[in-house]
Amino acid sequence: MTSENGWPDVPGDTALSIRIPEAEPFLRASEPAHITVLYPFLSAARITPEVDAELTALFAAHDAFDVAFTEFRRWPGVLYLPPADADPFRALTASIRERWPEAVPYRGIFGPEGLDPHLTLANDEGPETYEAAYDALERELRPRLPVTAHIGSVLLIETDGKGWRDRTVYELGRAPGQPFRADASAIPTRT
Repeated sequence: MTSENGWPDVPGDTALSIRIPEAEPFLRASEPAHITVLYPFLSAARITPEVDAELTALFAAHDAFDVAFTEFRRWPGVLYLPPADADPFRALTASIRERWPEAVPYRGIFGPEGLDPHLTLANDEGPETYEAAYDALERELRPRLPVTAHIGSVLLIETDGKGWRDRTVYELGRAPGQPFRADASAIPTRT
């Protein structure tokens, strides 16, 4: 099955993602503002209590961090914000890939390393219109840069092949046994 944006989403796919609500006002894409840490991760059937515990420990070993988005960039048909410092995102992906090397970013479509960390703003313009549309969007949004955010958690999401649902939040820098510190808008955590 292929999702509306062309990715070959398969029911039961999971992904690890970081939401960036501070960028929502910039967004023209249909999904929430986020940076993908790893898509696809493991099939939902493989997310056992043991895998959950490994993910908890893996993310606890990484400190929370701040990120800034200061410029626009493009791929054909895509307008995005690159993080000014992508290293913390790359470190998260590298840790997951080291433990689960079978989880190949973007199914290998963009090579074994996938894409650089990015926050997609718009990706629905065709080849004839995207340059002018994204020029206008950049002019509109540039005065509102930079976008800054504090990154304190990673979200495990799952698809049924039609849409994605939030599944589990993993906090960065939290040792096993420490209470989860989510704000009131966070999704329910695992039990």
